[in-house]
Amino acid sequence: MLSSELLTTVEKASKVIGKTWPLYSFVTSNPLTGYESSHFKDAVASARHYLNAKVFPEAIVFKTALENGEIDTNILNNLLKENGWNESPEFYLDQMNQNGVEELSHERVLDRIMSKWLAAFLDEGQAEWFMPGKKAGFYKAWRKLAKYDKSVKINKTEDLPETSEEALAQVLSDYPQEQWTEICTQHIAALPGWTGYINYRTEVASGWQLQYPIDLVQYLAVRLSIGKNLNINLLDKANTEDKPSQDSLKYVWLKAWERSWQHVMISAVATPEIVKESNETPDAQLVFCIDTRSELIRRHVEAQGNYETFGYAGFFGIAMDYIDLKDKITRKSCPPIVGSAYKVTESVMPGKDVEIAAFKKKTKLTKFKDRLLKRMKNVLPSTFGFVEGAGFFYAFSLLGRTLKSDSLYRRKNKKDRSFENITTPQINCAGEENSINGIPLVEKVAIVKGAFDLTGWKTFAPIVVFAGHGSHTANNPFGSSLDCGACAASPGRHNARMLAQLANLKEVRDILAKQHNLSIPQETVFIGAEHNTTTDEIVLFDAAVPKGYNDQLEKLKQALKRAQQTAASNRLGVEDAVTLAEKKASNWSETRPEWGLAKNAGFIVAPRSSTKNKNLQSRCFLHSYDWKQDVTGAALEGIMQGPMVVTQWINNHYYFSSVDNNTFGGGTKITQNVTGRFGVLQGNGGDLKMGLPLQSISKTDTELYHQPLRLSVLINAPLDRVTDILSRNENLKSLLDNEWIYLMVMDANDNDRIKTYQSGMKWSLSSQNQDNPVYSTAV
Repeated sequence: MLSSELLTTVEKASKVIGKTWPLYSFVTSNPLTGYESSHFKDAVASARHYLNAKVFPEAIVFKTALENGEIDTNILNNLLKENGWNESPEFYLDQMNQNGVEELSHERVLDRIMSKWLAAFLDEGQAEWFMPGKKAGFYKAWRKLAKYDKSVKINKTEDLPETSEEALAQVLSDYPQEQWTEICTQHIAALPGWTGYINYRTEVASGWQLQYPIDLVQYLAVRLSIGKNLNINLLDKANTEDKPSQDSLKYVWLKAWERSWQHVMISAVATPEIVKESNETPDAQLVFCIDTRSELIRRHVEAQGNYETFGYAGFFGIAMDYIDLKDKITRKSCPPIVGSAYKVTESVMPGKDVEIAAFKKKTKLTKFKDRLLKRMKNVLPSTFGFVEGAGFFYAFSLLGRTLKSDSLYRRKNKKDRSFENITTPQINCAGEENSINGIPLVEKVAIVKGAFDLTGWKTFAPIVVFAGHGSHTANNPFGSSLDCGACAASPGRHNARMLAQLANLKEVRDILAKQHNLSIPQETVFIGAEHNTTTDEIVLFDAAVPKGYNDQLEKLKQALKRAQQTAASNRLGVEDAVTLAEKKASNWSETRPEWGLAKNAGFIVAPRSSTKNKNLQSRCFLHSYDWKQDVTGAALEGIMQGPMVVTQWINNHYYFSSVDNNTFGGGTKITQNVTGRFGVLQGNGGDLKMGLPLQSISKTDTELYHQPLRLSVLINAPLDRVTDILSRNENLKSLLDNEWIYLMVMDANDNDRIKTYQSGMKWSLSSQNQDNPVYSTAV
């Protein structure tokens, strides 16, 4: 049993890391989440100290932003002077140099040894031969095998304590108790990618973790035992030299860049185009995820005709796990901060038994083929002969996938769509996936009602589309990072189809009308869909839609096809953009199939009229919200507690991956190697990569594409409503006070004047015309 002193020590030390999510569910999250209760400046100072990391943009990044007009010179000069910097911006650019990094003396030896053992233990099926004894846990498995590893110089198993708790206590007993936290922090921080993945496994506590347990106590017990045995000083005082003046200067530049962006964003929303009120019912309404990539496609869909679009978190309010019929793997399909209340499976549509049998047969054959090829490539007796014999055929395959990538994509995509035409989603309470009756009717009603409450819905079109989104790319270990963040890096089509099915239920509509004054016309049909963010194609899953809607559906499909063409052309800057996008989606050698959420910087919670016809350049998350419809404020509180927090995670993930891609990011794709099916290494060893690859945030190896700015949130609502919500949610107030996120309110009770949150529940007023924003607080 771990003593309370040791337990407290490990808990405190673990704050230095976040969570490293596996490749198959690569959720973008703040790598410094353990420090979110501290001020941003203090958190990044600790990260630089312990992780030897860069934590602010480099001088060349600031210089480029200034030259491009992204940093307003007036705002920059004012902030510099407010904070005691009286020279010119050019002078301070010359002063900015990245802090030097001193390696900790113990890192190289212990890191190399630990990376080897962690890769072997944490493997999730990539290796043909498993590390023996894994079921006993990491420490005990290592303890039995340590004598065979000459690099650790342990001769007998009996020389090591039997449990990880005893081993850790034994090592730390050589040091004063006041040094324990510092020792553990340094050694957890030495491999933040690996320890972040241990953190993830421990918290998720399912699947591989239940069979083969590991935690930070076991990690520290192994690492510190090896270090002690090799006579390595476990407490290293040679950390990165602190340069507070450099940090302070860079922080001022960062704030100036962020305020300049806020000026642009506010100007667009505070001067909305006049949108004529119309009593005409839209031909169709489409609900997209709040994802920044939806901002582009929504503009182009609306331009095709009488279509109305909404923004809603892409899990569509269903806190669910999805069990894939293809591989039987259960994947989370709702925000990581939300517990999964439901399990969604697939059932066969009436009359589709023959098709589903063929589908299962094909899936089984594909699995067998993949398993056979894997064994042929990896099992020692056949490895060399297989490579020699199969090389000729692989060469032709690669050539075909390179030269005909667009046509191959279209054929594959057509086959993939057939799955949704023969199955229908089935929802059950968690742990009851074999239930016949599904979930209680009252919960079905709550899910559907919640969707319309949060988006401020008023009228219903004959066709309403819920469009989840997913990214289609080839040879991309980080592919799931391009899927839906609100769905825990899963595609959102399963949630979209599920919500459409629930909204089509007559019994759900009856209760909505009788008990909640929400009348859905009988002629309104709901359809699930998927927005492919790589190609901008929107696929409707309309197999179950009555035939009477054929003409309307065909008209909508043609409009969506035109929207794809114009959106892709706008995004890629070429005439035949769809073909280029399809090539990018299926080209095995494409390092940048799409940009994902790069350049994200804003989150706008407001009616569509505030942003319609405005080109926000795919930089803003857009959540539909009408404060007049939200009488109690519950809908806004839900948006702030959920989507606002998730978008902050995404934003921080992009920020840190940009300022130090080696430490917080994924490094270059060119030299990445997948390990254990769950992560990537740079080259053949070292730390597990925890963030986005260089190609996802940079135009070139030296020029950034993403602009590393913290998230700026703008809410259109009465200020007192927002203040009331913050007063009840200390975690949200803390994120604001500690400057992990900015909040501005377009005060509906004060002529929509913009008011910016300041620490301690204070607000500053910026001038209405936005020519001269009023900021008075020094940073």
